Amino acid sequence: MALRPRISHSLIVLAGLALAAGPVFAAGPHRAVVSRVAPAYPELAHRMRVSGKVVLMVDVQPDGTVSNTKVESGHPLLVAAAEDAVRRWRFAPTPEASQSEVEVNFNLGN
Repeated sequence: MALRPRISHSLIVLAGLALAAGPVFAAGPHRAVVSRVAPAYPELAHRMRVSGKVVLMVDVQPDGTVSNTKVESGHPLLVAAAEDAVRRWRFAPTPEASQSEVEVNFNLGN
């Protein structure tokens, strides 16, 4: 299990390097993300040059909709935007509800 977070982190870093600015996403290994909604970068956070990762634990219903989010970590100026966006994500349908850890990275362009 210790290897998975490193792999996820490495993929996030690589994705972040591929994009000059804007959010980068990763979802846990439990459910595939079918569609993502990018969060709006909060204006105050952008002006203050706040960037970083928001980690959420999400409850996903069998139909793939997100029913609940819980903040695991992240800058308070970024949390609401991450939660608002992730609530509109759709995951692959499965017979049962599940939980997934989701990371939303906010990166400022130079």
